Amino acid sequence: MITSHDERPCSDECLRYDGWVKIIILCAVLLIQAVGIARASQHVLPVREVAQPSQVKHDESAPESPHENSARVQNLLMHALSLIGVQYQFGGNSLAHGFDCSGLVRHVFAEALSVELPRSSFEMSKLGNPVDNGELQPGDLLFYNTRKQRFSHVALYLGEGRFVHAPSRGKTVEIVSMSEAYWKKRFDGARRLVETN
Repeated sequence: MITSHDERPCSDECLRYDGWVKIIILCAVLLIQAVGIARASQHVLPVREVAQPSQVKHDESAPESPHENSARVQNLLMHALSLIGVQYQFGGNSLAHGFDCSGLVRHVFAEALSVELPRSSFEMSKLGNPVDNGELQPGDLLFYNTRKQRFSHVALYLGEGRFVHAPSRGKTVEIVSMSEAYWKKRFDGARRLVETN
């Protein structure tokens, strides 16, 4: 029997509703992201120009033009958003078994950009360039202190103050606002692997 997230039986109507909710959220985030890109007068450089070569493996045939790089960021966000609703699993790094926070980010970068990131959020926090809160762009990595340890949680910034992440045991991949008190209090900073200039 198919069940919903709270383990109650889920009818076909419930499943259709769940699917439409995900599609609506995806469209809304893409629209927000597109508006953000249109507002930006800067272009996106390939990941390989920012990330340290000893720590990140990437596809050497990555596109160079601003238009192609914008498409790469959109592809990154699309991959992340397609995973909304996937179960959290500590140590998880696959669709079949679920994701933890760094497993989700690592999976999305690998699938969307052919970029291999380190496995832990702490190691990811050393990559790219630091970004001030007011300068965030879609695709930036956000770091939080969720276990009384700096950089113990990572999320992917979507734009307009929202991010997608794999939260914690018993929950699923979700979109959250940075302005929520819990996240605001625990913000450790952001890093940009896909640079704008």
